[in-house]
This record gives sequence, structure tokens and C-alpha cells, in this order.
Amino acid sequence: MSASLSRPRVGVWLIGARGSVATTVVTGCAAVAAGLHPPTGMVTETPAFSDSGLPALSDLVFGGHDTVDCPLPKRAETLTAGGVLPPGVATAVAAELAAADREIRPGGPTPGDTRSEADLITAFAHDIRDFMHRHELERAVVVNVASTEPASHGPDAPLPASTLYALAALHAGCPYVNFTPSEGMHHPVAAREAERSGLPYAGRDGKTGQTLLRSVLGPMFTQRALTVRAWSGTNLLGGGDGAALSDPAAAAAKNAGKERVLADTLGTTPQGETHIDDVPALGDWKTAWDHIAFDGFLGTRMILQTTWQGCDSALAAPLVLDLARLTARAHESGLSGPLDALAFYFKDPVGDAPSGLAEQYEALIGFAGSLRGAGATGATGPGEGVGLRQGTGEGLEPGPAGQAKGTEGLR
Repeated sequence: MSASLSRPRVGVWLIGARGSVATTVVTGCAAVAAGLHPPTGMVTETPAFSDSGLPALSDLVFGGHDTVDCPLPKRAETLTAGGVLPPGVATAVAAELAAADREIRPGGPTPGDTRSEADLITAFAHDIRDFMHRHELERAVVVNVASTEPASHGPDAPLPASTLYALAALHAGCPYVNFTPSEGMHHPVAAREAERSGLPYAGRDGKTGQTLLRSVLGPMFTQRALTVRAWSGTNLLGGGDGAALSDPAAAAAKNAGKERVLADTLGTTPQGETHIDDVPALGDWKTAWDHIAFDGFLGTRMILQTTWQGCDSALAAPLVLDLARLTARAHESGLSGPLDALAFYFKDPVGDAPSGLAEQYEALIGFAGSLRGAGATGATGPGEGVGLRQGTGEGLEPGPAGQAKGTEGLR
């Protein structure tokens, strides 16, 4: 998808920038932009988005935060050896991987970090603003692709890292996308800041496999008036995500979105549970199995079983690129608040959105059409029905001594 030579470049700031998903995003973007591979899996590269004013893949500039120090080129080598990346691609885009790696800054908080929450937010926001200044970027989108964290508990609990990054994005004047089940912008402190900021945001928890299938099958049972008695599921996965989700609290945060889709599409909560098992030998590959017991005419009992096998990073990367481009365009158009129309991409979408994939896709295509008529920041935004509002321009300004306004009460 080409863009005018006069269009500015757009930053994509990845939280978890040296992980498998982020490495696949950077590698894949460079490979597709260079014509080495087709944009398979990228909805924004289909004809419905051809005139929506999205930034070109070649105009995206990557940076981010991470707490690990494995360079992106080395990480790409590991993913190639594991069959996640095709042979030769990481070598072909080595310069782009090295450039993105130079823009990765230390994340946190790490063990022994004595900085306050306000200090961490200020430091993270400074990193993002510095990135934008050095690359002369008009805007950047912050996307959380880090490992799932346990939910925070109690009003006095420390802010989770994902919320610190979300607040940093707001303080840097950047729209935010939460591709994980972590709290991020859902935390009450961040939610208040988001309302004040006048910035667009989207999330949460990318819908890449089992839940994608559930968002299709759930409406099917409802529309055919078939009664679902029980729906059980099991996920087998390895890699960093498998290790993170071996924590029961983190797994509970992940499973909540999976089960919510069933409740929303079926109108009831069926018996059965969803389990996640860490199998390190699987690496970045996952298997998701569902067992669905349902009643047909005259109470005839029947069963549907599904098996989904896929590569998590390869499923997620095109969605991350879609979301970065769509959110950047929404920001350019002066939109603010939750981007309901991006529910197509998430298990637990923000705002008021349908749960069925077909309805979500219709909303997304309508959003593409409304972006087509939107101008630059301050122009008239999409019409009714996309769940967006014009930005207020009331961004969060830096306060005295580098302290960002809106951090009152942070420790």
C-alpha cells in the first residue's frame, strides 16, 4: 500500500520490544515493505483499506522498552532456527533489525529498582519523546506486546508495569494499544488519565487463535438456536508466553477474555473451563483444543471438537502492524477515546462493541471507510456508528522539574 512521499513517518514503540512477537513484527514489516514476502494476515493490506490514508509499512520506525538485553538480530536468529521466521529473511533485513534494536531502551521496574512510580513514568515518557524528536516523527503509537502479568489486587497495590507504560504513553502524547491481557489502560488510575488526555486507545488481548474461533462458533450456535451445554478448552504452548502463563494469576487474566467471548456470544455461561499448560518443548508454537457439548432438535446430544495449531508470533505480528497503522491514522484524524471499531482484533475490546467476529468485521470496514474521509488532526472525524469522538486537545503537559501532570498520588 503506497503512500505519498510527503507523508511523515510514524513511530511504533513496542513494550516487550525484544520478545518473539516484537521481533516478528519488525522482521515482517521490513520483509513485506521490501517485497520479499506478501502481506499475508494483514487486513489493512486488503482493498477495503486502500484509500484510508494509513501510513505505509516503509514509513514505520520502530523502538521500544524491554528488560532483557538480547539484541533483535540474535533473537531473529533464534526464531529462524525454531521455524518461526523463514530462512534468509532475518539476514535480508539485518540492517532494519539493528536499527530498531538501537532504539530499545531499558524497561522496568526491575529487581532493586528504587525509582518511584512517577519517576518511572517520567523516564519512560522521556524515552518515547526523545525517540520521536530524533526521528522527527509527528506521532508514535505505543503497543504493549510484553508477557502477560498477574492482575493487581487492592487499592494500595503497586501499579503494574503495563499501567506504568500506558501512563507514559499518555504523558508522551501517544495513542496506546494493549495487545496483552495485562491491566494497562484498564487500571482506574490510567483510565482517568486516558479520559483527560484526548488520545485514542485500543485493546485488550489480541485475538489470534482459540478465541478467534470461539467468536465465530459462538454466534453460529446462537443463530442456529442450538443449546450449548458445556464448552471446555485446553491450550498447550511454550516460549516466553508459556512460562509467563504458568503463573496461575497470569493464566486467570488470559482465560477471563477467552471465557467472556462465550458468555457474550451465547448469552449464557456454559459449563466447562479453559486451561493453559506450559510445554517448553513447543517453543513459539501452540495447540488449542475445544470440546463443545450441545443439544439439537428433540434434545439430541451432539459434540463438536476443534483443534487449532499455529505459531503465536506469526499470528500476532500482522495484527500488531494493522493496529499500529489504524491507531496512528485515528490519531492523525483527531479522534479520541476507546477505538470501538478495532474490537475485531481483541478478546476483551474497550468501548461498546459486538462480540461476534462478523459484526466486528463490519464495524472495522465501516471504520476504514470513515477514515477515508477524514483529514489531518483537527479535521472532521468519522461519522456516527464508529464509537469515536473528536480529540479535546487537552493532552498531559510536563509539570515542574520534569514531573508530568496527572501523576498526583503516584508513589
